[in-house]
Amino acid sequence: MHRDDVGGSVRPLLSLFTISWQETNVAPRGVTAARAVTAAGGHTRIAFEEVPCGPVVLSETTVRCAAESGLPQHPVLQVHAHLPHPDCKRLAVFTISAVSGARREEYRAVLRGIVATVRFEDPLGVAS
Repeated sequence: MHRDDVGGSVRPLLSLFTISWQETNVAPRGVTAARAVTAAGGHTRIAFEEVPCGPVVLSETTVRCAAESGLPQHPVLQVHAHLPHPDCKRLAVFTISAVSGARREEYRAVLRGIVATVRFEDPLGVAS
């Protein structure tokens, strides 16, 4: 939970940040990132960018809980960043999920800031 501090509002917002790994077929990193959003379908506002760790594709999806789940049927905005690992075999997926689609630009900016700090290197210098 965090406060919606845009425009003087103080209402609480719920958001969740996740990081996951996906195995991929070996391909150039830019191709891998592009495939991630085109293969899954439903991605909108797709943007290809270069960040210090390499190519990244930003995208958005909107999901709703199943009606039979008993959960609220509010749309949930998911902003994704797909970052291919330099080994070209894995893809890191960073996602911010939020109940406030009206703040999509702010969530995209937060995710851009996060991915700008990503480095695919061993901080201890130990080869894996």
